[in-house]
Amino acid sequence: MIYLDYSATTPVSYEVLDTYNKVTKEFVGNANSIHSLGVKSNNLLESATKQIGELFGVAPNEIVYTSGATAANNMAIIGSALSNHKRGKHIITSNLEHPSVYAICDYLKSIGFEISYVKNDSEGLIDFDDLKSLVRDDTILVSICAVNSELGIRQPLKMIRQIIKKENGNTIFHSDMTQAIGKIPVNFHDVDLASMSGHKLYCPKGIGFLYKSSLIRLTPLLYGSGKSNDLNPGTPPLPLIASLSKACRLANADLEKRERFLALLNEKIVTHLQKYEDIKINKTKYSIPHILNISLMKVMPEAFVHAMEKHEVYFSTNTACSSTDMSNAVVAVYNDTLRAKHTIRISLSYMTTTDEINKFLMLFDQEYQKLRGLMN
Repeated sequence: MIYLDYSATTPVSYEVLDTYNKVTKEFVGNANSIHSLGVKSNNLLESATKQIGELFGVAPNEIVYTSGATAANNMAIIGSALSNHKRGKHIITSNLEHPSVYAICDYLKSIGFEISYVKNDSEGLIDFDDLKSLVRDDTILVSICAVNSELGIRQPLKMIRQIIKKENGNTIFHSDMTQAIGKIPVNFHDVDLASMSGHKLYCPKGIGFLYKSSLIRLTPLLYGSGKSNDLNPGTPPLPLIASLSKACRLANADLEKRERFLALLNEKIVTHLQKYEDIKINKTKYSIPHILNISLMKVMPEAFVHAMEKHEVYFSTNTACSSTDMSNAVVAVYNDTLRAKHTIRISLSYMTTTDEINKFLMLFDQEYQKLRGLMN
């Protein structure tokens, strides 16, 4: 099998799975219970959270566990809106966000909030002048992802924050960092709120967290019991939390070395595919090497995905959570709907080997030429 869909989800690493199994077997108590088994579990919960906080340079009480980034995005964006609606109902986002952010914004629009979409330049960067012009006295939140999930475009969050805060110091800045954490260095102090998912970091599915600055107040979306998490009450999923802590530590090791290796693999694929005049490389100078988006202009991407999976080669058409057949990011950057309807996303990992890429390119040529011949 050649797996090239790491931006959709990653396999669980053996080390992380070992942590999950050990905690499941050895920590049976509810971390909210006051007896010794509960205290033992709560001590592990606090230790795991402290490790995550130290890794990202934030306080443990600024880590709020969720089921993943979509839940964290809901908690951050809707929670901010409900907490600040008396001050304003204006929210700014971009055209390069994850589908969950658009769904949340659509919901907020339906209940009276105003959503503005900031422009981007031809390289995919947020247009700073447009952002500056959009921030108003009643702007309560700006949500801009750290790395786009389709084109891998990395945004300068520190610069964006400076613009926002200069125009309105009360505006909250949220970033979906799902495609950034574990791939590139991140700084939570560039934002007020940050979302992530563990299953992008070789962790089991069903766990993530929201970084929430201690200066920010959010209205809870869920209500219940549980002393460990006011925003997400209930029994803490301790095996998943311990696994996430382990996964974060492992994923952030040797980031620069891994990025250099993936840049070589990315360039190898690009160089090979540039021989095809009817393939467009959807990549800018701000795209991280973990994600490579291309458009097969003479072949339907779904047909190509299924042709390649017969050889046990797996990748996506666009982001896995998209409900449309068009790449929003490609439209935003290239303003070409046909190009956006023919995209595939190849996403790489430090686990990807050169041999896998060589075999992938050989099978790519074989199946692409076959399908292109059928289209002519």
